[in-house]
Amino acid sequence: MTPLAKLISTMSILLGTMITITSNHWMTAWVGLEINTLSIIPLISKSHHPRAIEATTKYFLVQAAASALLLFSGMTNAWYTGQWDITQLSYPPSCLLLTTAIAIKLGLAPFHFWFPEVLQGSSFITALLLSTVMKLPPTTILLITSHSLSPTLLISMSIMSIALGGWMGLNQTQTRKILAFSSISHIGWMTITITYNPKLTLLAFYIYTLMTVSIFLTMNTTNTLNLPTLMASWTKTPMLSTALMLTLLSLAGLPPLTGFLPKWLIIQELIKQELTTTAMITSLLSLLSLFFYLRLAYCSTITLPPNPSNKMKQWSTKNLTNTLIPTLISLSISLLPLTPMMLTAT
Repeated sequence: MTPLAKLISTMSILLGTMITITSNHWMTAWVGLEINTLSIIPLISKSHHPRAIEATTKYFLVQAAASALLLFSGMTNAWYTGQWDITQLSYPPSCLLLTTAIAIKLGLAPFHFWFPEVLQGSSFITALLLSTVMKLPPTTILLITSHSLSPTLLISMSIMSIALGGWMGLNQTQTRKILAFSSISHIGWMTITITYNPKLTLLAFYIYTLMTVSIFLTMNTTNTLNLPTLMASWTKTPMLSTALMLTLLSLAGLPPLTGFLPKWLIIQELIKQELTTTAMITSLLSLLSLFFYLRLAYCSTITLPPNPSNKMKQWSTKNLTNTLIPTLISLSISLLPLTPMMLTAT
């Protein structure tokens, strides 16, 4: 892909995201989502590998179906209420259709089937966009309409996502698939409190984005495609491997790292809403995700490849000349002291 084509695709993604998150009309929100979908497709298929073409086809078909459902939801609501305003969603069938459409776009269970396959067929940078930037417009629509949606349905889908994201990630060896199931699990954590405290959902999304960007950029730098290459990365870039271990533990939600903050606040909010049983179930299900995060952390720093001729190289900082990765990693593991300020904001 030429630099001009990459620039056009990237700018179109930003344009589509801005159109969707700033719109109050169903039609403009749909247009923004369609611009996003059409812009990311060349980036997924740029390698021309059969796996990339397969991922592109799956992504296009799933996103087209979700966009059609979203537009049909807006049209049905406008037919019933006479309003095209997103905030005026009040017709129950439209609420159900919208929830289904957004769940498909976000990869919430039981509509998660496409997300791991698409990430596996994409490059690390494209997978990063799919896991973060492409999830912002649907999340924004969900935030705007959260007062009209069914809390029971969203909580059920969230618990299912946390369970499936943890369970399906246990036997994976490909890092992109592991991060895909991690994303499914984290989307479940974000959605579970969206009807009670939308600001907390937004905070969890921002922190998840920060940690995910750090991990994807680090794995892209070390070209870590699976667990064996993750083991070998220690001999090449030990500093990056150590930082990756801490970021993975933060993504797992272990204190005193940054990733503990959103889970702590979400559990506190659930208890405040008298959903103690739900809080307990989500806490127990997060142990499934913790297992494969610990396995990734173990492989990244403690083990060495079985080849005895592979000697430890000198600790090099040539991959750390770019200050972006160290800065993101530092934020991903050290924001917990800002908890009082974030509690005030939410």
